[in-house]
Amino acid sequence: MKLLVTGATGKLGSKIVNVLLSKISADQLAVSVRNPEKAEDLRAKGVDVRQGDFDQPETVETAFKGIDRLLIISADGNTETRIRQHNNAVEAAKKAGVSFIAYTSIANAQESTNFLAEVHKATEKAILQTGIPYSFLRNNWYLENELSTIQGVQAGAPWVTSAGEGKVGWALQQDYAEAAAEVLTGEGHENTIYELSGKPLSQEEIAAAVSTVIGKEIPVQQVNDNTYAEIMTQAGVPDFVVPMLVAIQKDIREGTLEMESNDFEKLLGRSETPVVEGIRHLLNGHK
Repeated sequence: MKLLVTGATGKLGSKIVNVLLSKISADQLAVSVRNPEKAEDLRAKGVDVRQGDFDQPETVETAFKGIDRLLIISADGNTETRIRQHNNAVEAAKKAGVSFIAYTSIANAQESTNFLAEVHKATEKAILQTGIPYSFLRNNWYLENELSTIQGVQAGAPWVTSAGEGKVGWALQQDYAEAAAEVLTGEGHENTIYELSGKPLSQEEIAAAVSTVIGKEIPVQQVNDNTYAEIMTQAGVPDFVVPMLVAIQKDIREGTLEMESNDFEKLLGRSETPVVEGIRHLLNGHK
């Protein structure tokens, strides 16, 4: 059996590959990357490094040849670009005769009003239409997404948010990576959906967890979206990023990431890493 992971040099992808290499031999693993030179370390370990660019479907079809089980990690970019690229990858998987597709999606994808959900709705539907057995890994929010905010409050800034009482199911990328590796290597995951989410926490609760780790009180500043945008701009966030951050705050406020689930436990035999431990891990890794 041969497995392939796309986007294997990215932050999540590289973690998934490392977990897989602890479970299977390197010759059972292939990766599809746009720039193979960025994956030389994997090639040196015996991983089959293949060139595949989602904007060049013929390269992806070639990369997927001879692959039994595939993980498509969602790409970066705007909605239109991502849907096109994902459709190309799914079509290539079908043409190449892949027998199982796992895909990193978002919480409650088909019903979600989250601004990121449109991509995932479209991709899940495209995978379903192939008739290939699948597993949708509906990842909630990565704790790593909050690292710059955590570092800011460590330096004395308040925790600024316009998310109100909205809650998020944060978990470490490592937890999501281990879940993905289990689905790729384990049995009985055909035609499944896993809502992978940590315990839902409010902004006040995540700030309190950070406070516990860094040992100082963190004031939470609840503002409206316009004020939040102004503060982000003043903090030096690039103009094109600010609307995305505001959209995330709005979507959290509206409950799109408030997901109760024990699917981590189902897959890993344990709960996700507790948030205080996760924050400590992040800060230790970025000293």
